[in-house]
Amino acid sequence: MSAIRAEEVAESLKKQLEEFEAKANLEEVGTVLQVGDGVARVFGLEKAMYGEMVEFENGTLGVAFNLEEDNVGIILLGTEEGIEEGTIVKRTGKILEIPVGMGLVGRVVDGTGKPIDGKGPIENIAYYSPVEKIAPGVVTRKSVHEPLQTGIKAIDAMIPIGRGQRELIIGDRATGKTTIAIDTILNQKGEDVYC
Repeated sequence: MSAIRAEEVAESLKKQLEEFEAKANLEEVGTVLQVGDGVARVFGLEKAMYGEMVEFENGTLGVAFNLEEDNVGIILLGTEEGIEEGTIVKRTGKILEIPVGMGLVGRVVDGTGKPIDGKGPIENIAYYSPVEKIAPGVVTRKSVHEPLQTGIKAIDAMIPIGRGQRELIIGDRATGKTTIAIDTILNQKGEDVYC
């Protein structure tokens, strides 16, 4: 009978430790308590950040908006189909961001920047920008010095709009607010303006 030598055991253990690969994948997951009106109440995402994207088991994305002590209110960025009480939700660790770049010009995308126009994936993306971010200060912005022609004579003559300026269109329902915005966008065709 041969004796077990400590050196051989130590060498064997050392070799096994060198070849060992840790494959632990820790994800913080939660469970849907209720869903309705585009909002899911989720239990178990204690460390979710405000504005963080989460993913449901069916692939639907959501954004954590209402952080409470015992649950998180998640706004769904897709359909409620397949999401019910008990559905698993996992954190992504990313704040809601959208793609930016020339590849988006002329494309139709959803709220997360994914194409919905059937023209395939979007290429030529320069970077991703957070949706909620602090606007640059007034001093660092380029001043508004060039008019933007809306194509609507009453607006262009009486209330000129500066190119790069934000403008609020306010009014009662069914008074043409959307029509003004769409007509203004359509009238930029052939101009060096991105809408």
